[in-house]
Amino acid sequence: MPFHPVVSSLSVAAPADSVGSSSIGSPWLWVASIAVILGLLVTDFAVTRRPHEVSIREAIGWSVFYLTLPVLFGIWLWAVFDSGPALEFITGFVVEKSLSVDNLFVFMLILAGFAVPSPIQQRVLLYGIAGALVLRGIFIAAGAALLQAGTWAFLLFGLILLVSAGKILHEVHTGSAFAGRDVSQMRIVRLLRRFMPVTDDYRGTRLTVREHGRRALTPLAVVVAAVFVTDVVFAVDSVPAVYGITADPYLVFATNAFALLGLRALYFVLHATLAKLVYLNHGLAVILAFIGLKLVLHWAHGIWPATPQIPTPVSLAVIVAILAVVIAASLRTRRRAEQHVIEAEQHVIEKD
Repeated sequence: MPFHPVVSSLSVAAPADSVGSSSIGSPWLWVASIAVILGLLVTDFAVTRRPHEVSIREAIGWSVFYLTLPVLFGIWLWAVFDSGPALEFITGFVVEKSLSVDNLFVFMLILAGFAVPSPIQQRVLLYGIAGALVLRGIFIAAGAALLQAGTWAFLLFGLILLVSAGKILHEVHTGSAFAGRDVSQMRIVRLLRRFMPVTDDYRGTRLTVREHGRRALTPLAVVVAAVFVTDVVFAVDSVPAVYGITADPYLVFATNAFALLGLRALYFVLHATLAKLVYLNHGLAVILAFIGLKLVLHWAHGIWPATPQIPTPVSLAVIVAILAVVIAASLRTRRRAEQHVIEAEQHVIEKD
C-alpha cells in the first residue's frame, strides 16, 4: 500500500483531529513553499541592505503584509483541503506567533545588552529569523522521525512542554528570567571572544573585518551568535507545541515559517508594547502546559481508548482566551501602576 515517505506511520501516531494518515505536503507543495520563503527572506535582506532606522509606518506596513499571508494561506487550505488542515494551521500559527512574541522580547534584551545601533538592529533580527527557520526545519524533521517510532513520542513532547511551562513559571516568580542576566556572559559569547579578537565598535552590517593582519569579529557577529543560541532554546519549545496541534510535518513547517517571517517588522511595532505585557510569560506557560496535557492525553488514548481527547476547535478557543486574558490583565496592571505614580506625585505636590 503506498504511503508518504515522511509520515508513513502517522496513521497510528497522529492526533485524533489531524488530517489523517498522510501529509498534505506533496513534493511540489514543499518545493513551492520553500521557494516562496527563500524569496521573502531575500526580499527582507534587500530591504535591510542599507542600514536605516525603521519608522513605525514602515514597520506597520510590513507587519500587515506578513499577517495577511497566513490568512490567505489558511483560506487556500480551506478551499483545497477542507476545514481540517486549515483549522490546524490557524491554531498552530496562533501558538507559534505567541511564542515568537516572547522570542522578540529576548531579542530586545540582547540588542539592548550589546547596545546595537538602531540602523542595524533589523539586520540582526533577520539573521535571527533565518537561523530560527533552519533550526525549526531540523527539529521538525526530528519530530517527524520520533512520531514514526510510535505514540510514546507524544508523551515525550508532552513532558517537554510541561517541564518548560514549569520552568517559565519558576523563573517568573523567582526573578531569574533572562532579563536579569548579563548577555555578555553567555557561553557562546565568551567562547567566540576566546578564539577570535572582537573589534571595539560596530562596522555597519559587516560580521568580520581584517585588523592588524588578522581576521577579527565585529560585535555584530557576537550578537548574531547570541541570537542563534536563543533560537535553539525556543525551537525546543515551539516545535513540540505545534506537534500538539497537528502531526502533519508540512503544516508544522508552514506555521513556524509564517510565524517567524514577520518578526523583523513586528519587533519595531511591539518594541514599546512588549514591556507592558507583564503577564506574557505567565500566559505562554499556561499555553505550553495546556498543549502538553493534550499530547499526554493523546498518548494515553492510544493505550486506554476511553481517555478523552481535546479537538482542535477547543484548543484554538482555549489559546485565544488565554492570550486575551493575558493582554487585558497586563494592560490593566500597567494602567494601575501609572495611576499610582500619578497619585504619588500629586500627594507630594499637595504635601509641599
